[in-house]
Amino acid sequence: MGEQISDGGRKTAKAAKAAAAGGSASAKKAAPARKAPARKTPAKKATVKKATAKKATAKKATAKKPAAKKAAPAREPAAKQASARKAAPAKSSAALKKAPAPRKQVVAPKKATASVPAAPARTVAAHPQGESRTALVRRARRINRELAEVYPYAHPELDFENPFQLVVATVLSAQTTDLRVNQTTPALFAKYPAPEDLAAADPEEVEEILRPTGFFRAKTKSVIGLSKALVEQFGGEVPGRLEDLVKLPGVGRKTAFVVLGNAFGRPGITVDTHFQRLVRRWKWTDETDPDKIEAAVGALFPKSDWTDLSHHVIWHGRRICHARKPACGACPIAPLCPAYGEGETDPEKAEKLLKYEKAGRPGQRLSPPQAYLDAGGRAAPPLGAG
Repeated sequence: MGEQISDGGRKTAKAAKAAAAGGSASAKKAAPARKAPARKTPAKKATVKKATAKKATAKKATAKKPAAKKAAPAREPAAKQASARKAAPAKSSAALKKAPAPRKQVVAPKKATASVPAAPARTVAAHPQGESRTALVRRARRINRELAEVYPYAHPELDFENPFQLVVATVLSAQTTDLRVNQTTPALFAKYPAPEDLAAADPEEVEEILRPTGFFRAKTKSVIGLSKALVEQFGGEVPGRLEDLVKLPGVGRKTAFVVLGNAFGRPGITVDTHFQRLVRRWKWTDETDPDKIEAAVGALFPKSDWTDLSHHVIWHGRRICHARKPACGACPIAPLCPAYGEGETDPEKAEKLLKYEKAGRPGQRLSPPQAYLDAGGRAAPPLGAG
């Protein structure tokens, strides 16, 4: 029993030792667990890393804040630009709404200048109200047709029997009426029937005959000079070419075209004072130089119409469309005339302004064509007859 106890005690001692050993072993094994605080170092490192990360983010944030501050001023102009862009359409739309008014003022003159080039001599300026070139040509030709019906008997209003008499009478018609010339030339041609006769005439005797025409000294010098030129350069014959006629003393383009158209049957435009006045009133041209008027008006008509056109316009200017007081109320082409209303528009008052056969009075020729007499025209009386 005692041995058992001793053994048992031994066993217990051994067990205790074993338990102690086991405890130490377990303690040894548990030691690492106890060392958990030591393992906290990685956590510390993590917190440090987190702290450094936070600091980095904070630094980045602080770095971004100035950038944001710097960007802010850039955003303000952007906002202003956006607002300006928003306002721009309103301005542009307002400008577009106002655009038609200036366009009307700009486009109309362009149309006018496009149909009328300024460089060529034969172009015609367009109507100030925007009349196109085509419309101008149509209106001009219609006026000529209307006048042809009103004056079917139109003819040169100078008495002549041959080209020499016509060229002399045309030179004498400057600054006077055709009637006065027609009343003067019978005595002149009776005494000097040919260029050779007038070339050898006494200037004083010629002056006395030409005195009623005015400027008789200058006209005497011209008719004697052109007679000498005809004898010396053309064998006493009147040339039938424009370039030859204008070489004669006192003969210009107007006189030359009168001679060519009425003595030789070659078309020409006679730009006298009546012709100049009427074509400007009718807005056929704005030119004032006779040569430019001739070119501008000639471009509106076929060449074959030029001579008759001259007669129609001149006759209308002498009988109805006067310089100071046009008889607008009695004008047959009033609907086609841009200057209607410059003269008397009352028909009864306008009728009293008519001249020559339109007023029942004699014309300018002492020996008019038979067609004129058949149409009701009356011959003019000779000089001194009343």
